[in-house]
Amino acid sequence: MRDTIPVTILSGSLGAGKTTLLNHLLTEAGDRDIAVLVNDMGTVNVDAELIAEGSELDVDDGVAELSNGCICCELQDDLETAVVRLVNDRDFDALVVESSGISEPAPVARLFTTESRVAALYRVDTLVTVLDTRLFLDSFAGETPERRGAVEASADGDTTDAAAADADRPLSDLMVEQVELSNLVVMNKTDLCTDAELDEAEELVRALQPDAETIRTTFSEVAPDRLFDRKLFDQTEINDLPGWKRALADAGHSHGEDGHDHGVEGDADDTGHGHDGHHHPEDVYGVTSYTYRRRRPFHPDRLADVLRDLPSGVVRSKGTVWLAGTERRVVIGQAGPSIRAEAQGPWIASLPEVERDMYRSNRPELDWHDEHGDRRTELVFIGTDYDEDALRTALDDALVTDEEWTDSESLTGPFPAEQGDETVIRSP
Repeated sequence: MRDTIPVTILSGSLGAGKTTLLNHLLTEAGDRDIAVLVNDMGTVNVDAELIAEGSELDVDDGVAELSNGCICCELQDDLETAVVRLVNDRDFDALVVESSGISEPAPVARLFTTESRVAALYRVDTLVTVLDTRLFLDSFAGETPERRGAVEASADGDTTDAAAADADRPLSDLMVEQVELSNLVVMNKTDLCTDAELDEAEELVRALQPDAETIRTTFSEVAPDRLFDRKLFDQTEINDLPGWKRALADAGHSHGEDGHDHGVEGDADDTGHGHDGHHHPEDVYGVTSYTYRRRRPFHPDRLADVLRDLPSGVVRSKGTVWLAGTERRVVIGQAGPSIRAEAQGPWIASLPEVERDMYRSNRPELDWHDEHGDRRTELVFIGTDYDEDALRTALDDALVTDEEWTDSESLTGPFPAEQGDETVIRSP
């Protein structure tokens, strides 16, 4: 029986150097026979043509083109067909899948890890993210770098709604998500940064994904042995790769796939004004993470003001907030200057008694407060050189007063109210 073929999944923002890396790997492959699947955002698969032109492989032989669009969403069926056809048509030692510059790698990885004909043939070896290091630093320094390729992708009129929506997302959002879901980060274009800036970028990477290896490079020159046959990917940990989830776990919280709260509350009292209810773990390469927990809802307008005024040193924050005036959980996601909020399902405590009891019986680990149920705020902040005490005070001041809590149903704000809706709280 044939052994499963190792897969390297390559992601990175447009212009970071993925195509250059692929060409380098093909040139320096040595005895390895490498197959490549690549797709591009536009109507013409430019990356596939560049790779074929830069190597001795023909497009029909070594590079399987996918129609335009994002392989991590609407092209799942095409990707599955392509990888099965590749393994049936030719022998090779490793597969590299380059995802679009506007996508994250997790959905692609799941195609190779779920029970399917693909998973029977392949195994994910490593998730690799290529960073334009200069652009990465600028995205967290208040700059607003241009999303290269985004205009072209929408101008041709052939991209899907999902791809177009992704193209409109701030670059910092995309880079953070790609770094968070990686085993190895290629810090490219290091010649454009000082040594101190490279150290800073490396610290940020390791705060976002503590276990990721980093490689500093110019022109994406990485030895193939650093990327192939590494066995760095563990499919059981893919949902726990981001540093913010690690911070929550370190603070005594277990994040379940149902998206609801599990774990312990800490020492906050019924009003949320007892002990601090936060945890400050050890520094991660000079970057700290801080977890804010409370059992009292936020005033929507005051919380929005705090988020819009977050210190520049906070590069990433993520978590669920309890907002007055709504019974829906709201997830906050911040990456650099970009902050977005998404409304999710209702708090279990707000459901009819029969349904509430059913949920609770199915989730024995669910942390439940006698008065507030599962309603709570948990936010993780990752960054450097910011005043944690000042941030905690600002957040506490954004909580409703006793008087406001009594009439909290009348409170409104800029956050989304319907499940699945998303609101931009701060944009670059």
